[in-house]
Amino acid sequence: MSTSQFGLLKQRRFAALFFTQFLGAFNDNVFKQALVLIFVFGGLINAETTDVFVNLAAGLFILPFFLFSATAGQIADKFEKSQLVRIIKIAEIVIALFGGIAVYLQNVYAMLTVLFLLGVQSTFFGPLKFSILPQQLDKSELVGGNAQIEMGTFVSILLGTIVGGVVAAQNDVDLLLTAMVVGVALVGYLCSRFIPVCPATDPTLKIRWNPVSATWSMIQAARGNKSVFLSILGISWFWLLGSLLLAQIPNLTRVYLDGGTTVVTLILAVFTIAVALGSLACERLSSSRIELGIVPLGALGLSLAGIDLYFSITDFEALQPRQWLAFIAAPGALRILFDMAMIGFFGGLFIVPLYALIQTRTEEARRARVIAVNNVINAFFMVFGAGLAILMLSVVGLSIAELLLTVMLMNIAVSVFIFHQVPEFAMRFIIWTLSHTMYRVMPEGLEQVPEEGGALLVCNHVTYVDALLLAGAVKRPIRFIMFKPIYDLPVLNFVFRAGGAIPIQGAKENPAAYDMAFKEIADALASGDLLCIFPEGALTRDGEIATFRRGVERIVSETPVPVVPMALQGLWGSFFSHSGGVFKNPSRFWSRVAVRAGKAVPAAQVSAERLQHEVEVLRGEFA
Repeated sequence: MSTSQFGLLKQRRFAALFFTQFLGAFNDNVFKQALVLIFVFGGLINAETTDVFVNLAAGLFILPFFLFSATAGQIADKFEKSQLVRIIKIAEIVIALFGGIAVYLQNVYAMLTVLFLLGVQSTFFGPLKFSILPQQLDKSELVGGNAQIEMGTFVSILLGTIVGGVVAAQNDVDLLLTAMVVGVALVGYLCSRFIPVCPATDPTLKIRWNPVSATWSMIQAARGNKSVFLSILGISWFWLLGSLLLAQIPNLTRVYLDGGTTVVTLILAVFTIAVALGSLACERLSSSRIELGIVPLGALGLSLAGIDLYFSITDFEALQPRQWLAFIAAPGALRILFDMAMIGFFGGLFIVPLYALIQTRTEEARRARVIAVNNVINAFFMVFGAGLAILMLSVVGLSIAELLLTVMLMNIAVSVFIFHQVPEFAMRFIIWTLSHTMYRVMPEGLEQVPEEGGALLVCNHVTYVDALLLAGAVKRPIRFIMFKPIYDLPVLNFVFRAGGAIPIQGAKENPAAYDMAFKEIADALASGDLLCIFPEGALTRDGEIATFRRGVERIVSETPVPVVPMALQGLWGSFFSHSGGVFKNPSRFWSRVAVRAGKAVPAAQVSAERLQHEVEVLRGEFA
């Protein structure tokens, strides 16, 4: 029984990990922000070298991700994970104490060392938190679990940044900062003690300690799974966009918006909260499944909002210095905030399904190492993004608004490349869009569909998009057995090919192709695939269910699997049906459609007549 994303926060198997990572991310950002402000305003370094030390601080925090991610991933796969988390949290307490001493002594290099150590600690924690989730959560809970982790991460970053700034402004910053980071680290350790045992996934693994060779070999291994590796690139691209955008906000606010520090905080808060809300929206939009269809939606929304941000910035009139209340009241300010919110919201939609895809499509024994690869590439993209920003602003001479427009246009190109390489994203987007615009799909009894293993679905055939509606309703991927003329339809053919559909022709038309299709069907069922066939053999012309053909009996006799009867109700008279002529009734949008499933029929009891009767009962009187 799956639990909603908010319900997970009440369960030890998830809540302990959530609060452990939330407090850790909060602590990192409190210390980072306080340290940066101490460098800038504390008089510890020369004004001329402030930029150097600020950027050095950021670089030192990221550097461990390059150096130690490979080792961290191997250790996470080799040993029991909950104990590793507790060891890391104890290390955080020690680092926090050292940080307090460094601030008290006003020693710049000791502070930088602490930042590096915090980066090390985060590097070893990253593969653990994302590899623990699939071990503790049901597959149907992964989207919600990842959404909560992403939401918690961004909220903790925002809160840590704000609190770090407040603490740094106090006279007794050394005592306050020490008390806070040590106290939060202690609470984080206590939370970690409630994380359930997570057994090692590859206890016989021999750790390769050379970070360069280990990292390269893990990247090469990750590339072996195309969809996983391109998902890693997609997530890393988002982090490049996010880090580049956030880095420009202070100068953007000062130069273009005439805003003060409170305006910077306001924009950061709007963006961060929007990412959190977008992450949480994933579970509802995907119906608690790993729905890749909302990834293109996220990419499209992010790009359009980013392009509009360019125009909203250039149209804004900066007349006088403003703090946040005066800024909100200024003409055009709400448009800028709305664009920032939409970039964050659609960014959340973009990355959460990608994290869930990586977790579910990576073999358990090396899941942590693949997540470590994700961390390495994330760090590389963030550093590359910083270099790109410097190049575009300083050498090419772009304005900040032009830089943002450039990277948003690049986002479209990157997204098109990823979706072209993995057509499943575009296929699921078409299915998701169809089932959330023209039709309101009401699933009934779909728990009857086996969660794994070979099985066959049989359903009545009403419209040209029946397969898409079934694929959108059933949580397992379905391979459809379909009449070749429908399989060859423009646009839909792309979807069917990407979904592994099996085209079939009549035995009289092409006997060799007919037999070849049955062989492919038998192989698919034997390998554990879920198949679906429309036994009528053609679309209904009058809304009634035609006689089921006996090909379904041949399928089950050759490969005995359970057969689940299904019925579509409410489609007759819609745009894609033959009621009044196909494609001639565009008025029925957002119409209610029922997708019903009955109890599975054992292979030994399958007959065309029985299956037709079951489907007719499920459909009822209304087509």
